[in-house]
Amino acid sequence: MKHKMKANPFLRIFVFAVVLAIVLSALAIIIFYYIFAIPEPEGLSLASWPYRFTDNFSIWMKEEHGNLVIEDIGIDRLDEYQLWLQVLDENGKEIFSHNKPPDYPASYSASELAALGTSNYENGNTVFVSSYENSARKWSYLIGFPYDIGKHMLYYNGENVGRLGPVFRIAVGIAFVLLASSVFLYGFWLTGHLAKISKGIDDISNRSYAKLPEKGVFRGVYRELNQMDNKIHISDELQENTERTRREWISNITHDLKTPLSPIKGYAELLSLGSVPDSEIVREYGQIILKNANHAQRLMNELKLTYQLEAGVMPFRPQNISFIRFVRETVIDIVNDPAFLSRSIEFESSIEELSICVDADLLRRALGNLIVNALTHNPPETSITVSVNTDKTMQVTVIVRDNGSGMSEEQQSEVFNRYYRGTNTKEKPEGSGLGLAIAKQIVMLHGGEISVKSKQGEGTQFIVSLPYVN
Repeated sequence: MKHKMKANPFLRIFVFAVVLAIVLSALAIIIFYYIFAIPEPEGLSLASWPYRFTDNFSIWMKEEHGNLVIEDIGIDRLDEYQLWLQVLDENGKEIFSHNKPPDYPASYSASELAALGTSNYENGNTVFVSSYENSARKWSYLIGFPYDIGKHMLYYNGENVGRLGPVFRIAVGIAFVLLASSVFLYGFWLTGHLAKISKGIDDISNRSYAKLPEKGVFRGVYRELNQMDNKIHISDELQENTERTRREWISNITHDLKTPLSPIKGYAELLSLGSVPDSEIVREYGQIILKNANHAQRLMNELKLTYQLEAGVMPFRPQNISFIRFVRETVIDIVNDPAFLSRSIEFESSIEELSICVDADLLRRALGNLIVNALTHNPPETSITVSVNTDKTMQVTVIVRDNGSGMSEEQQSEVFNRYYRGTNTKEKPEGSGLGLAIAKQIVMLHGGEISVKSKQGEGTQFIVSLPYVN
């Protein structure tokens, strides 16, 4: 609910108005009862209740044989409400009392009775006066209430109040018209802003959005729309660049697949014609066909591997190995490759041995791709160094360093993109451009990290960090 209120200013205003109305209503009721209510045995009653009770008490009075009699129900009500009663004859003398306090007199003059009718709270009681008439006789009676009840009378000029009636009705009509006009104008203003917001959302989807000024009550909404449009433009540009690079990569890989197929097809046609009499030449042609078929197979395997790693369906079988020996053997395998016999590759390690749990086949592929990448994209005289060391954070680090031509910042930011292919591939033009992307996926599969540092003209180093446990 909090998040919805932050996102929707109308809901926030509505909730605030409803809560304010409830609070004001409750406050008005509390104030009303605080000022105009008194406690009594059955709960709270309005302060006019003592007057009504006194005036209606006469229904429990009756005359029998010339004497005034109070019915039992009246006496019960007096006891129930803890009230007292004093009945006076025409001369103001007491003829009956019930629970009357001792400090009240037994007779009253006419002026004293009149004064009691407007008297305030005294001696723990507020006294109300009324009368009962039957045939030719009249009795007065006093009822005392143990509450501090104010007695005030309001006087006003009836003529002026009569003239104010039409004015009041006109004022009410004007107020209603102003209120209706305000509601209409507010609705019109709100509709305009909602239409602007709706149009902005539609324009964003159609990529024709014009930035809205971030001001007014809806500045937060406009800010979000502007930021959304900016993010969408960035996303569109990134998607466009990725799609363009992907198309170029597909074009390159298609060309790379055609390259080995051309000699395979050509030499196969020669052999199928049977016009090659020399078995030595047949063997040479077969070796060429085999070499190019193997190359095409490697391209397809790399393409398959990168998608398997990305989809998480590549079998992952980690086991404990002697890591220093493993890296050294990987370097030796590449050194012994006929394609790199004349290249300078060195191995260094700051530790004698280390046990680590990895998938040896996958990690050999990753480290091999890094070393071959350094050999492929640098001049023949470039020296390659592979070093291994550890640190206090329980990480083993493999660094593949060269003193070759280096890379630009743009190349460094794209080098692990599977659709990116380096420009300097003269030494090994049959590369697929997937080697570094595969290396990164394999390292991340092992819970490690890979990064690159390079400077043009000074060389490049790839740093692989893998976790291990002593």
